[in-house]
Amino acid sequence: AGLANSQVAALTTTQVAALTTTQTSALTATQVGALTTNSIVALTTTQVAALATTQVGGLTTAQVKAIETTDIAALGTTQISGLTSAQVAALTSTQSPALTTTALASLATSQAAAMTRTSFAALTTTQLVALTSTSVSALTTSEMTGLSSSQVAAFTTTQVQGLSTTGIAALSGTQVAGFTTTQLAAMTTQQINALFV
Repeated sequence: AGLANSQVAALTTTQVAALTTTQTSALTATQVGALTTNSIVALTTTQVAALATTQVGGLTTAQVKAIETTDIAALGTTQISGLTSAQVAALTSTQSPALTTTALASLATSQAAAMTRTSFAALTTTQLVALTSTSVSALTTSEMTGLSSSQVAAFTTTQVQGLSTTGIAALSGTQVAGFTTTQLAAMTTQQINALFV
């Protein structure tokens, strides 16, 4: 793709939507970063799915916010794993429920910790269960305190064992009441002690 960044930015939404997946995948990360947010919205699900990890990595946070939910769902694990912490933090509470469970399972600890409170709280219980225990161990107190009691109850025993004592200590009484007896039985002594801080 020999277009200059200024030319890429000048493409209309109709032109962008008409690009073939071969043409879309030929754009450099810099060229993808030059697309307007309206052009990002205009991308088809097929075009988004065809983007390489480096291209996804070239998206600005404003562009990430502009990705439609159907396109978010089309992102593969390789594309998701290529997102920076700043890009993950840009995901909105409308976009995060569109992430596939496979994509969530591929999140690195830094990515899991980068989600905003509202974006993380918007995840379904099915999505939460998909997180690895390593990712769960990296959750911030802000993310933890944004969960509902039903979301807390959805964690597997393996995930519960991965929860940080800081995160557990930050939970409200309502959230703590969400823990099942099976979850409580799986907790370490340090985690149980954190409930009474």
